[in-house]
Amino acid sequence: MQRIFLFLATNIAVLVVFGFVLRLFGVNSLLDAQGVNLDYNALLIYAAALGFSGALVSLALSKWTAKRLTGARVIENARTDEERWLVETVARQAKQAGIGMPEVAVYDAPDMNAFATGARRNRALVAVSTGLLRKMQKNEVEAVLAHEVSHVANGDMITLALIQGVINTFVIVLSRIIGHLVDRLILKNQRGHGPGFWITAIIAELVLAVLASVIVMWFSRRREFRADAGGANLAGSENMIAALQRLKTAVREPHLPDQMAAFGISGMLGSGVKKLFMTHPPLDARIAALRGRA
Repeated sequence: MQRIFLFLATNIAVLVVFGFVLRLFGVNSLLDAQGVNLDYNALLIYAAALGFSGALVSLALSKWTAKRLTGARVIENARTDEERWLVETVARQAKQAGIGMPEVAVYDAPDMNAFATGARRNRALVAVSTGLLRKMQKNEVEAVLAHEVSHVANGDMITLALIQGVINTFVIVLSRIIGHLVDRLILKNQRGHGPGFWITAIIAELVLAVLASVIVMWFSRRREFRADAGGANLAGSENMIAALQRLKTAVREPHLPDQMAAFGISGMLGSGVKKLFMTHPPLDARIAALRGRA
């Protein structure tokens, strides 16, 4: 189920660490002075601090995480004509899009894929797989690069982090409210919080996080259409359509790691309920949108 963002693993780790640190300093006291009812102001501050910390730290580490997960090698001094062409193409597209020059990288993988990430529009990373360079025509690679540059220009990584922060906040708030209700109404604890509160809150947080990811996946699919349109503006509609058609031949190939799925050019297929958790729209829908736009 394709529902994990590039920074999700880091996001979860930061949530756990920050939660532990907050508890050490007694910031996790979510009850009123009498220790009976929830202090909703304190709960909201606690949840926002925890939720946005995870998302924003993950965003700050996104380039480092991406390089480690894929083994991407940044092209600092082009060693081949192909590397020189990649850097020059990204530089031209970045200038057209009005952003700073991203780092350009290549990572070793047999599948046709590429991704863009980074906390700032003017200091992003654009990476392509060796499989994409081998299997795509030059005009198609140019369209894929334009798609990724458009992601950067649209500020998609920053927006994703903010959305993740809001969702983290609401998930933490609702899970604590559910844990409090179970502690009071079912376990009959009238003061303070017992182990049942924390066990229920953790289970509720996991379930709510999965359900809330539907919202994030919806945004992820919307941003793919926008990046396709931006790629068409930078590299031409026919080239963008040709690149997506080429990707249709690779639907059974291995893809990026789950942590990277939302940031690739292509996504896995899904049906039924799985469609709600897909990071990318179907390729046919993306091609149809480009043809309708043209």
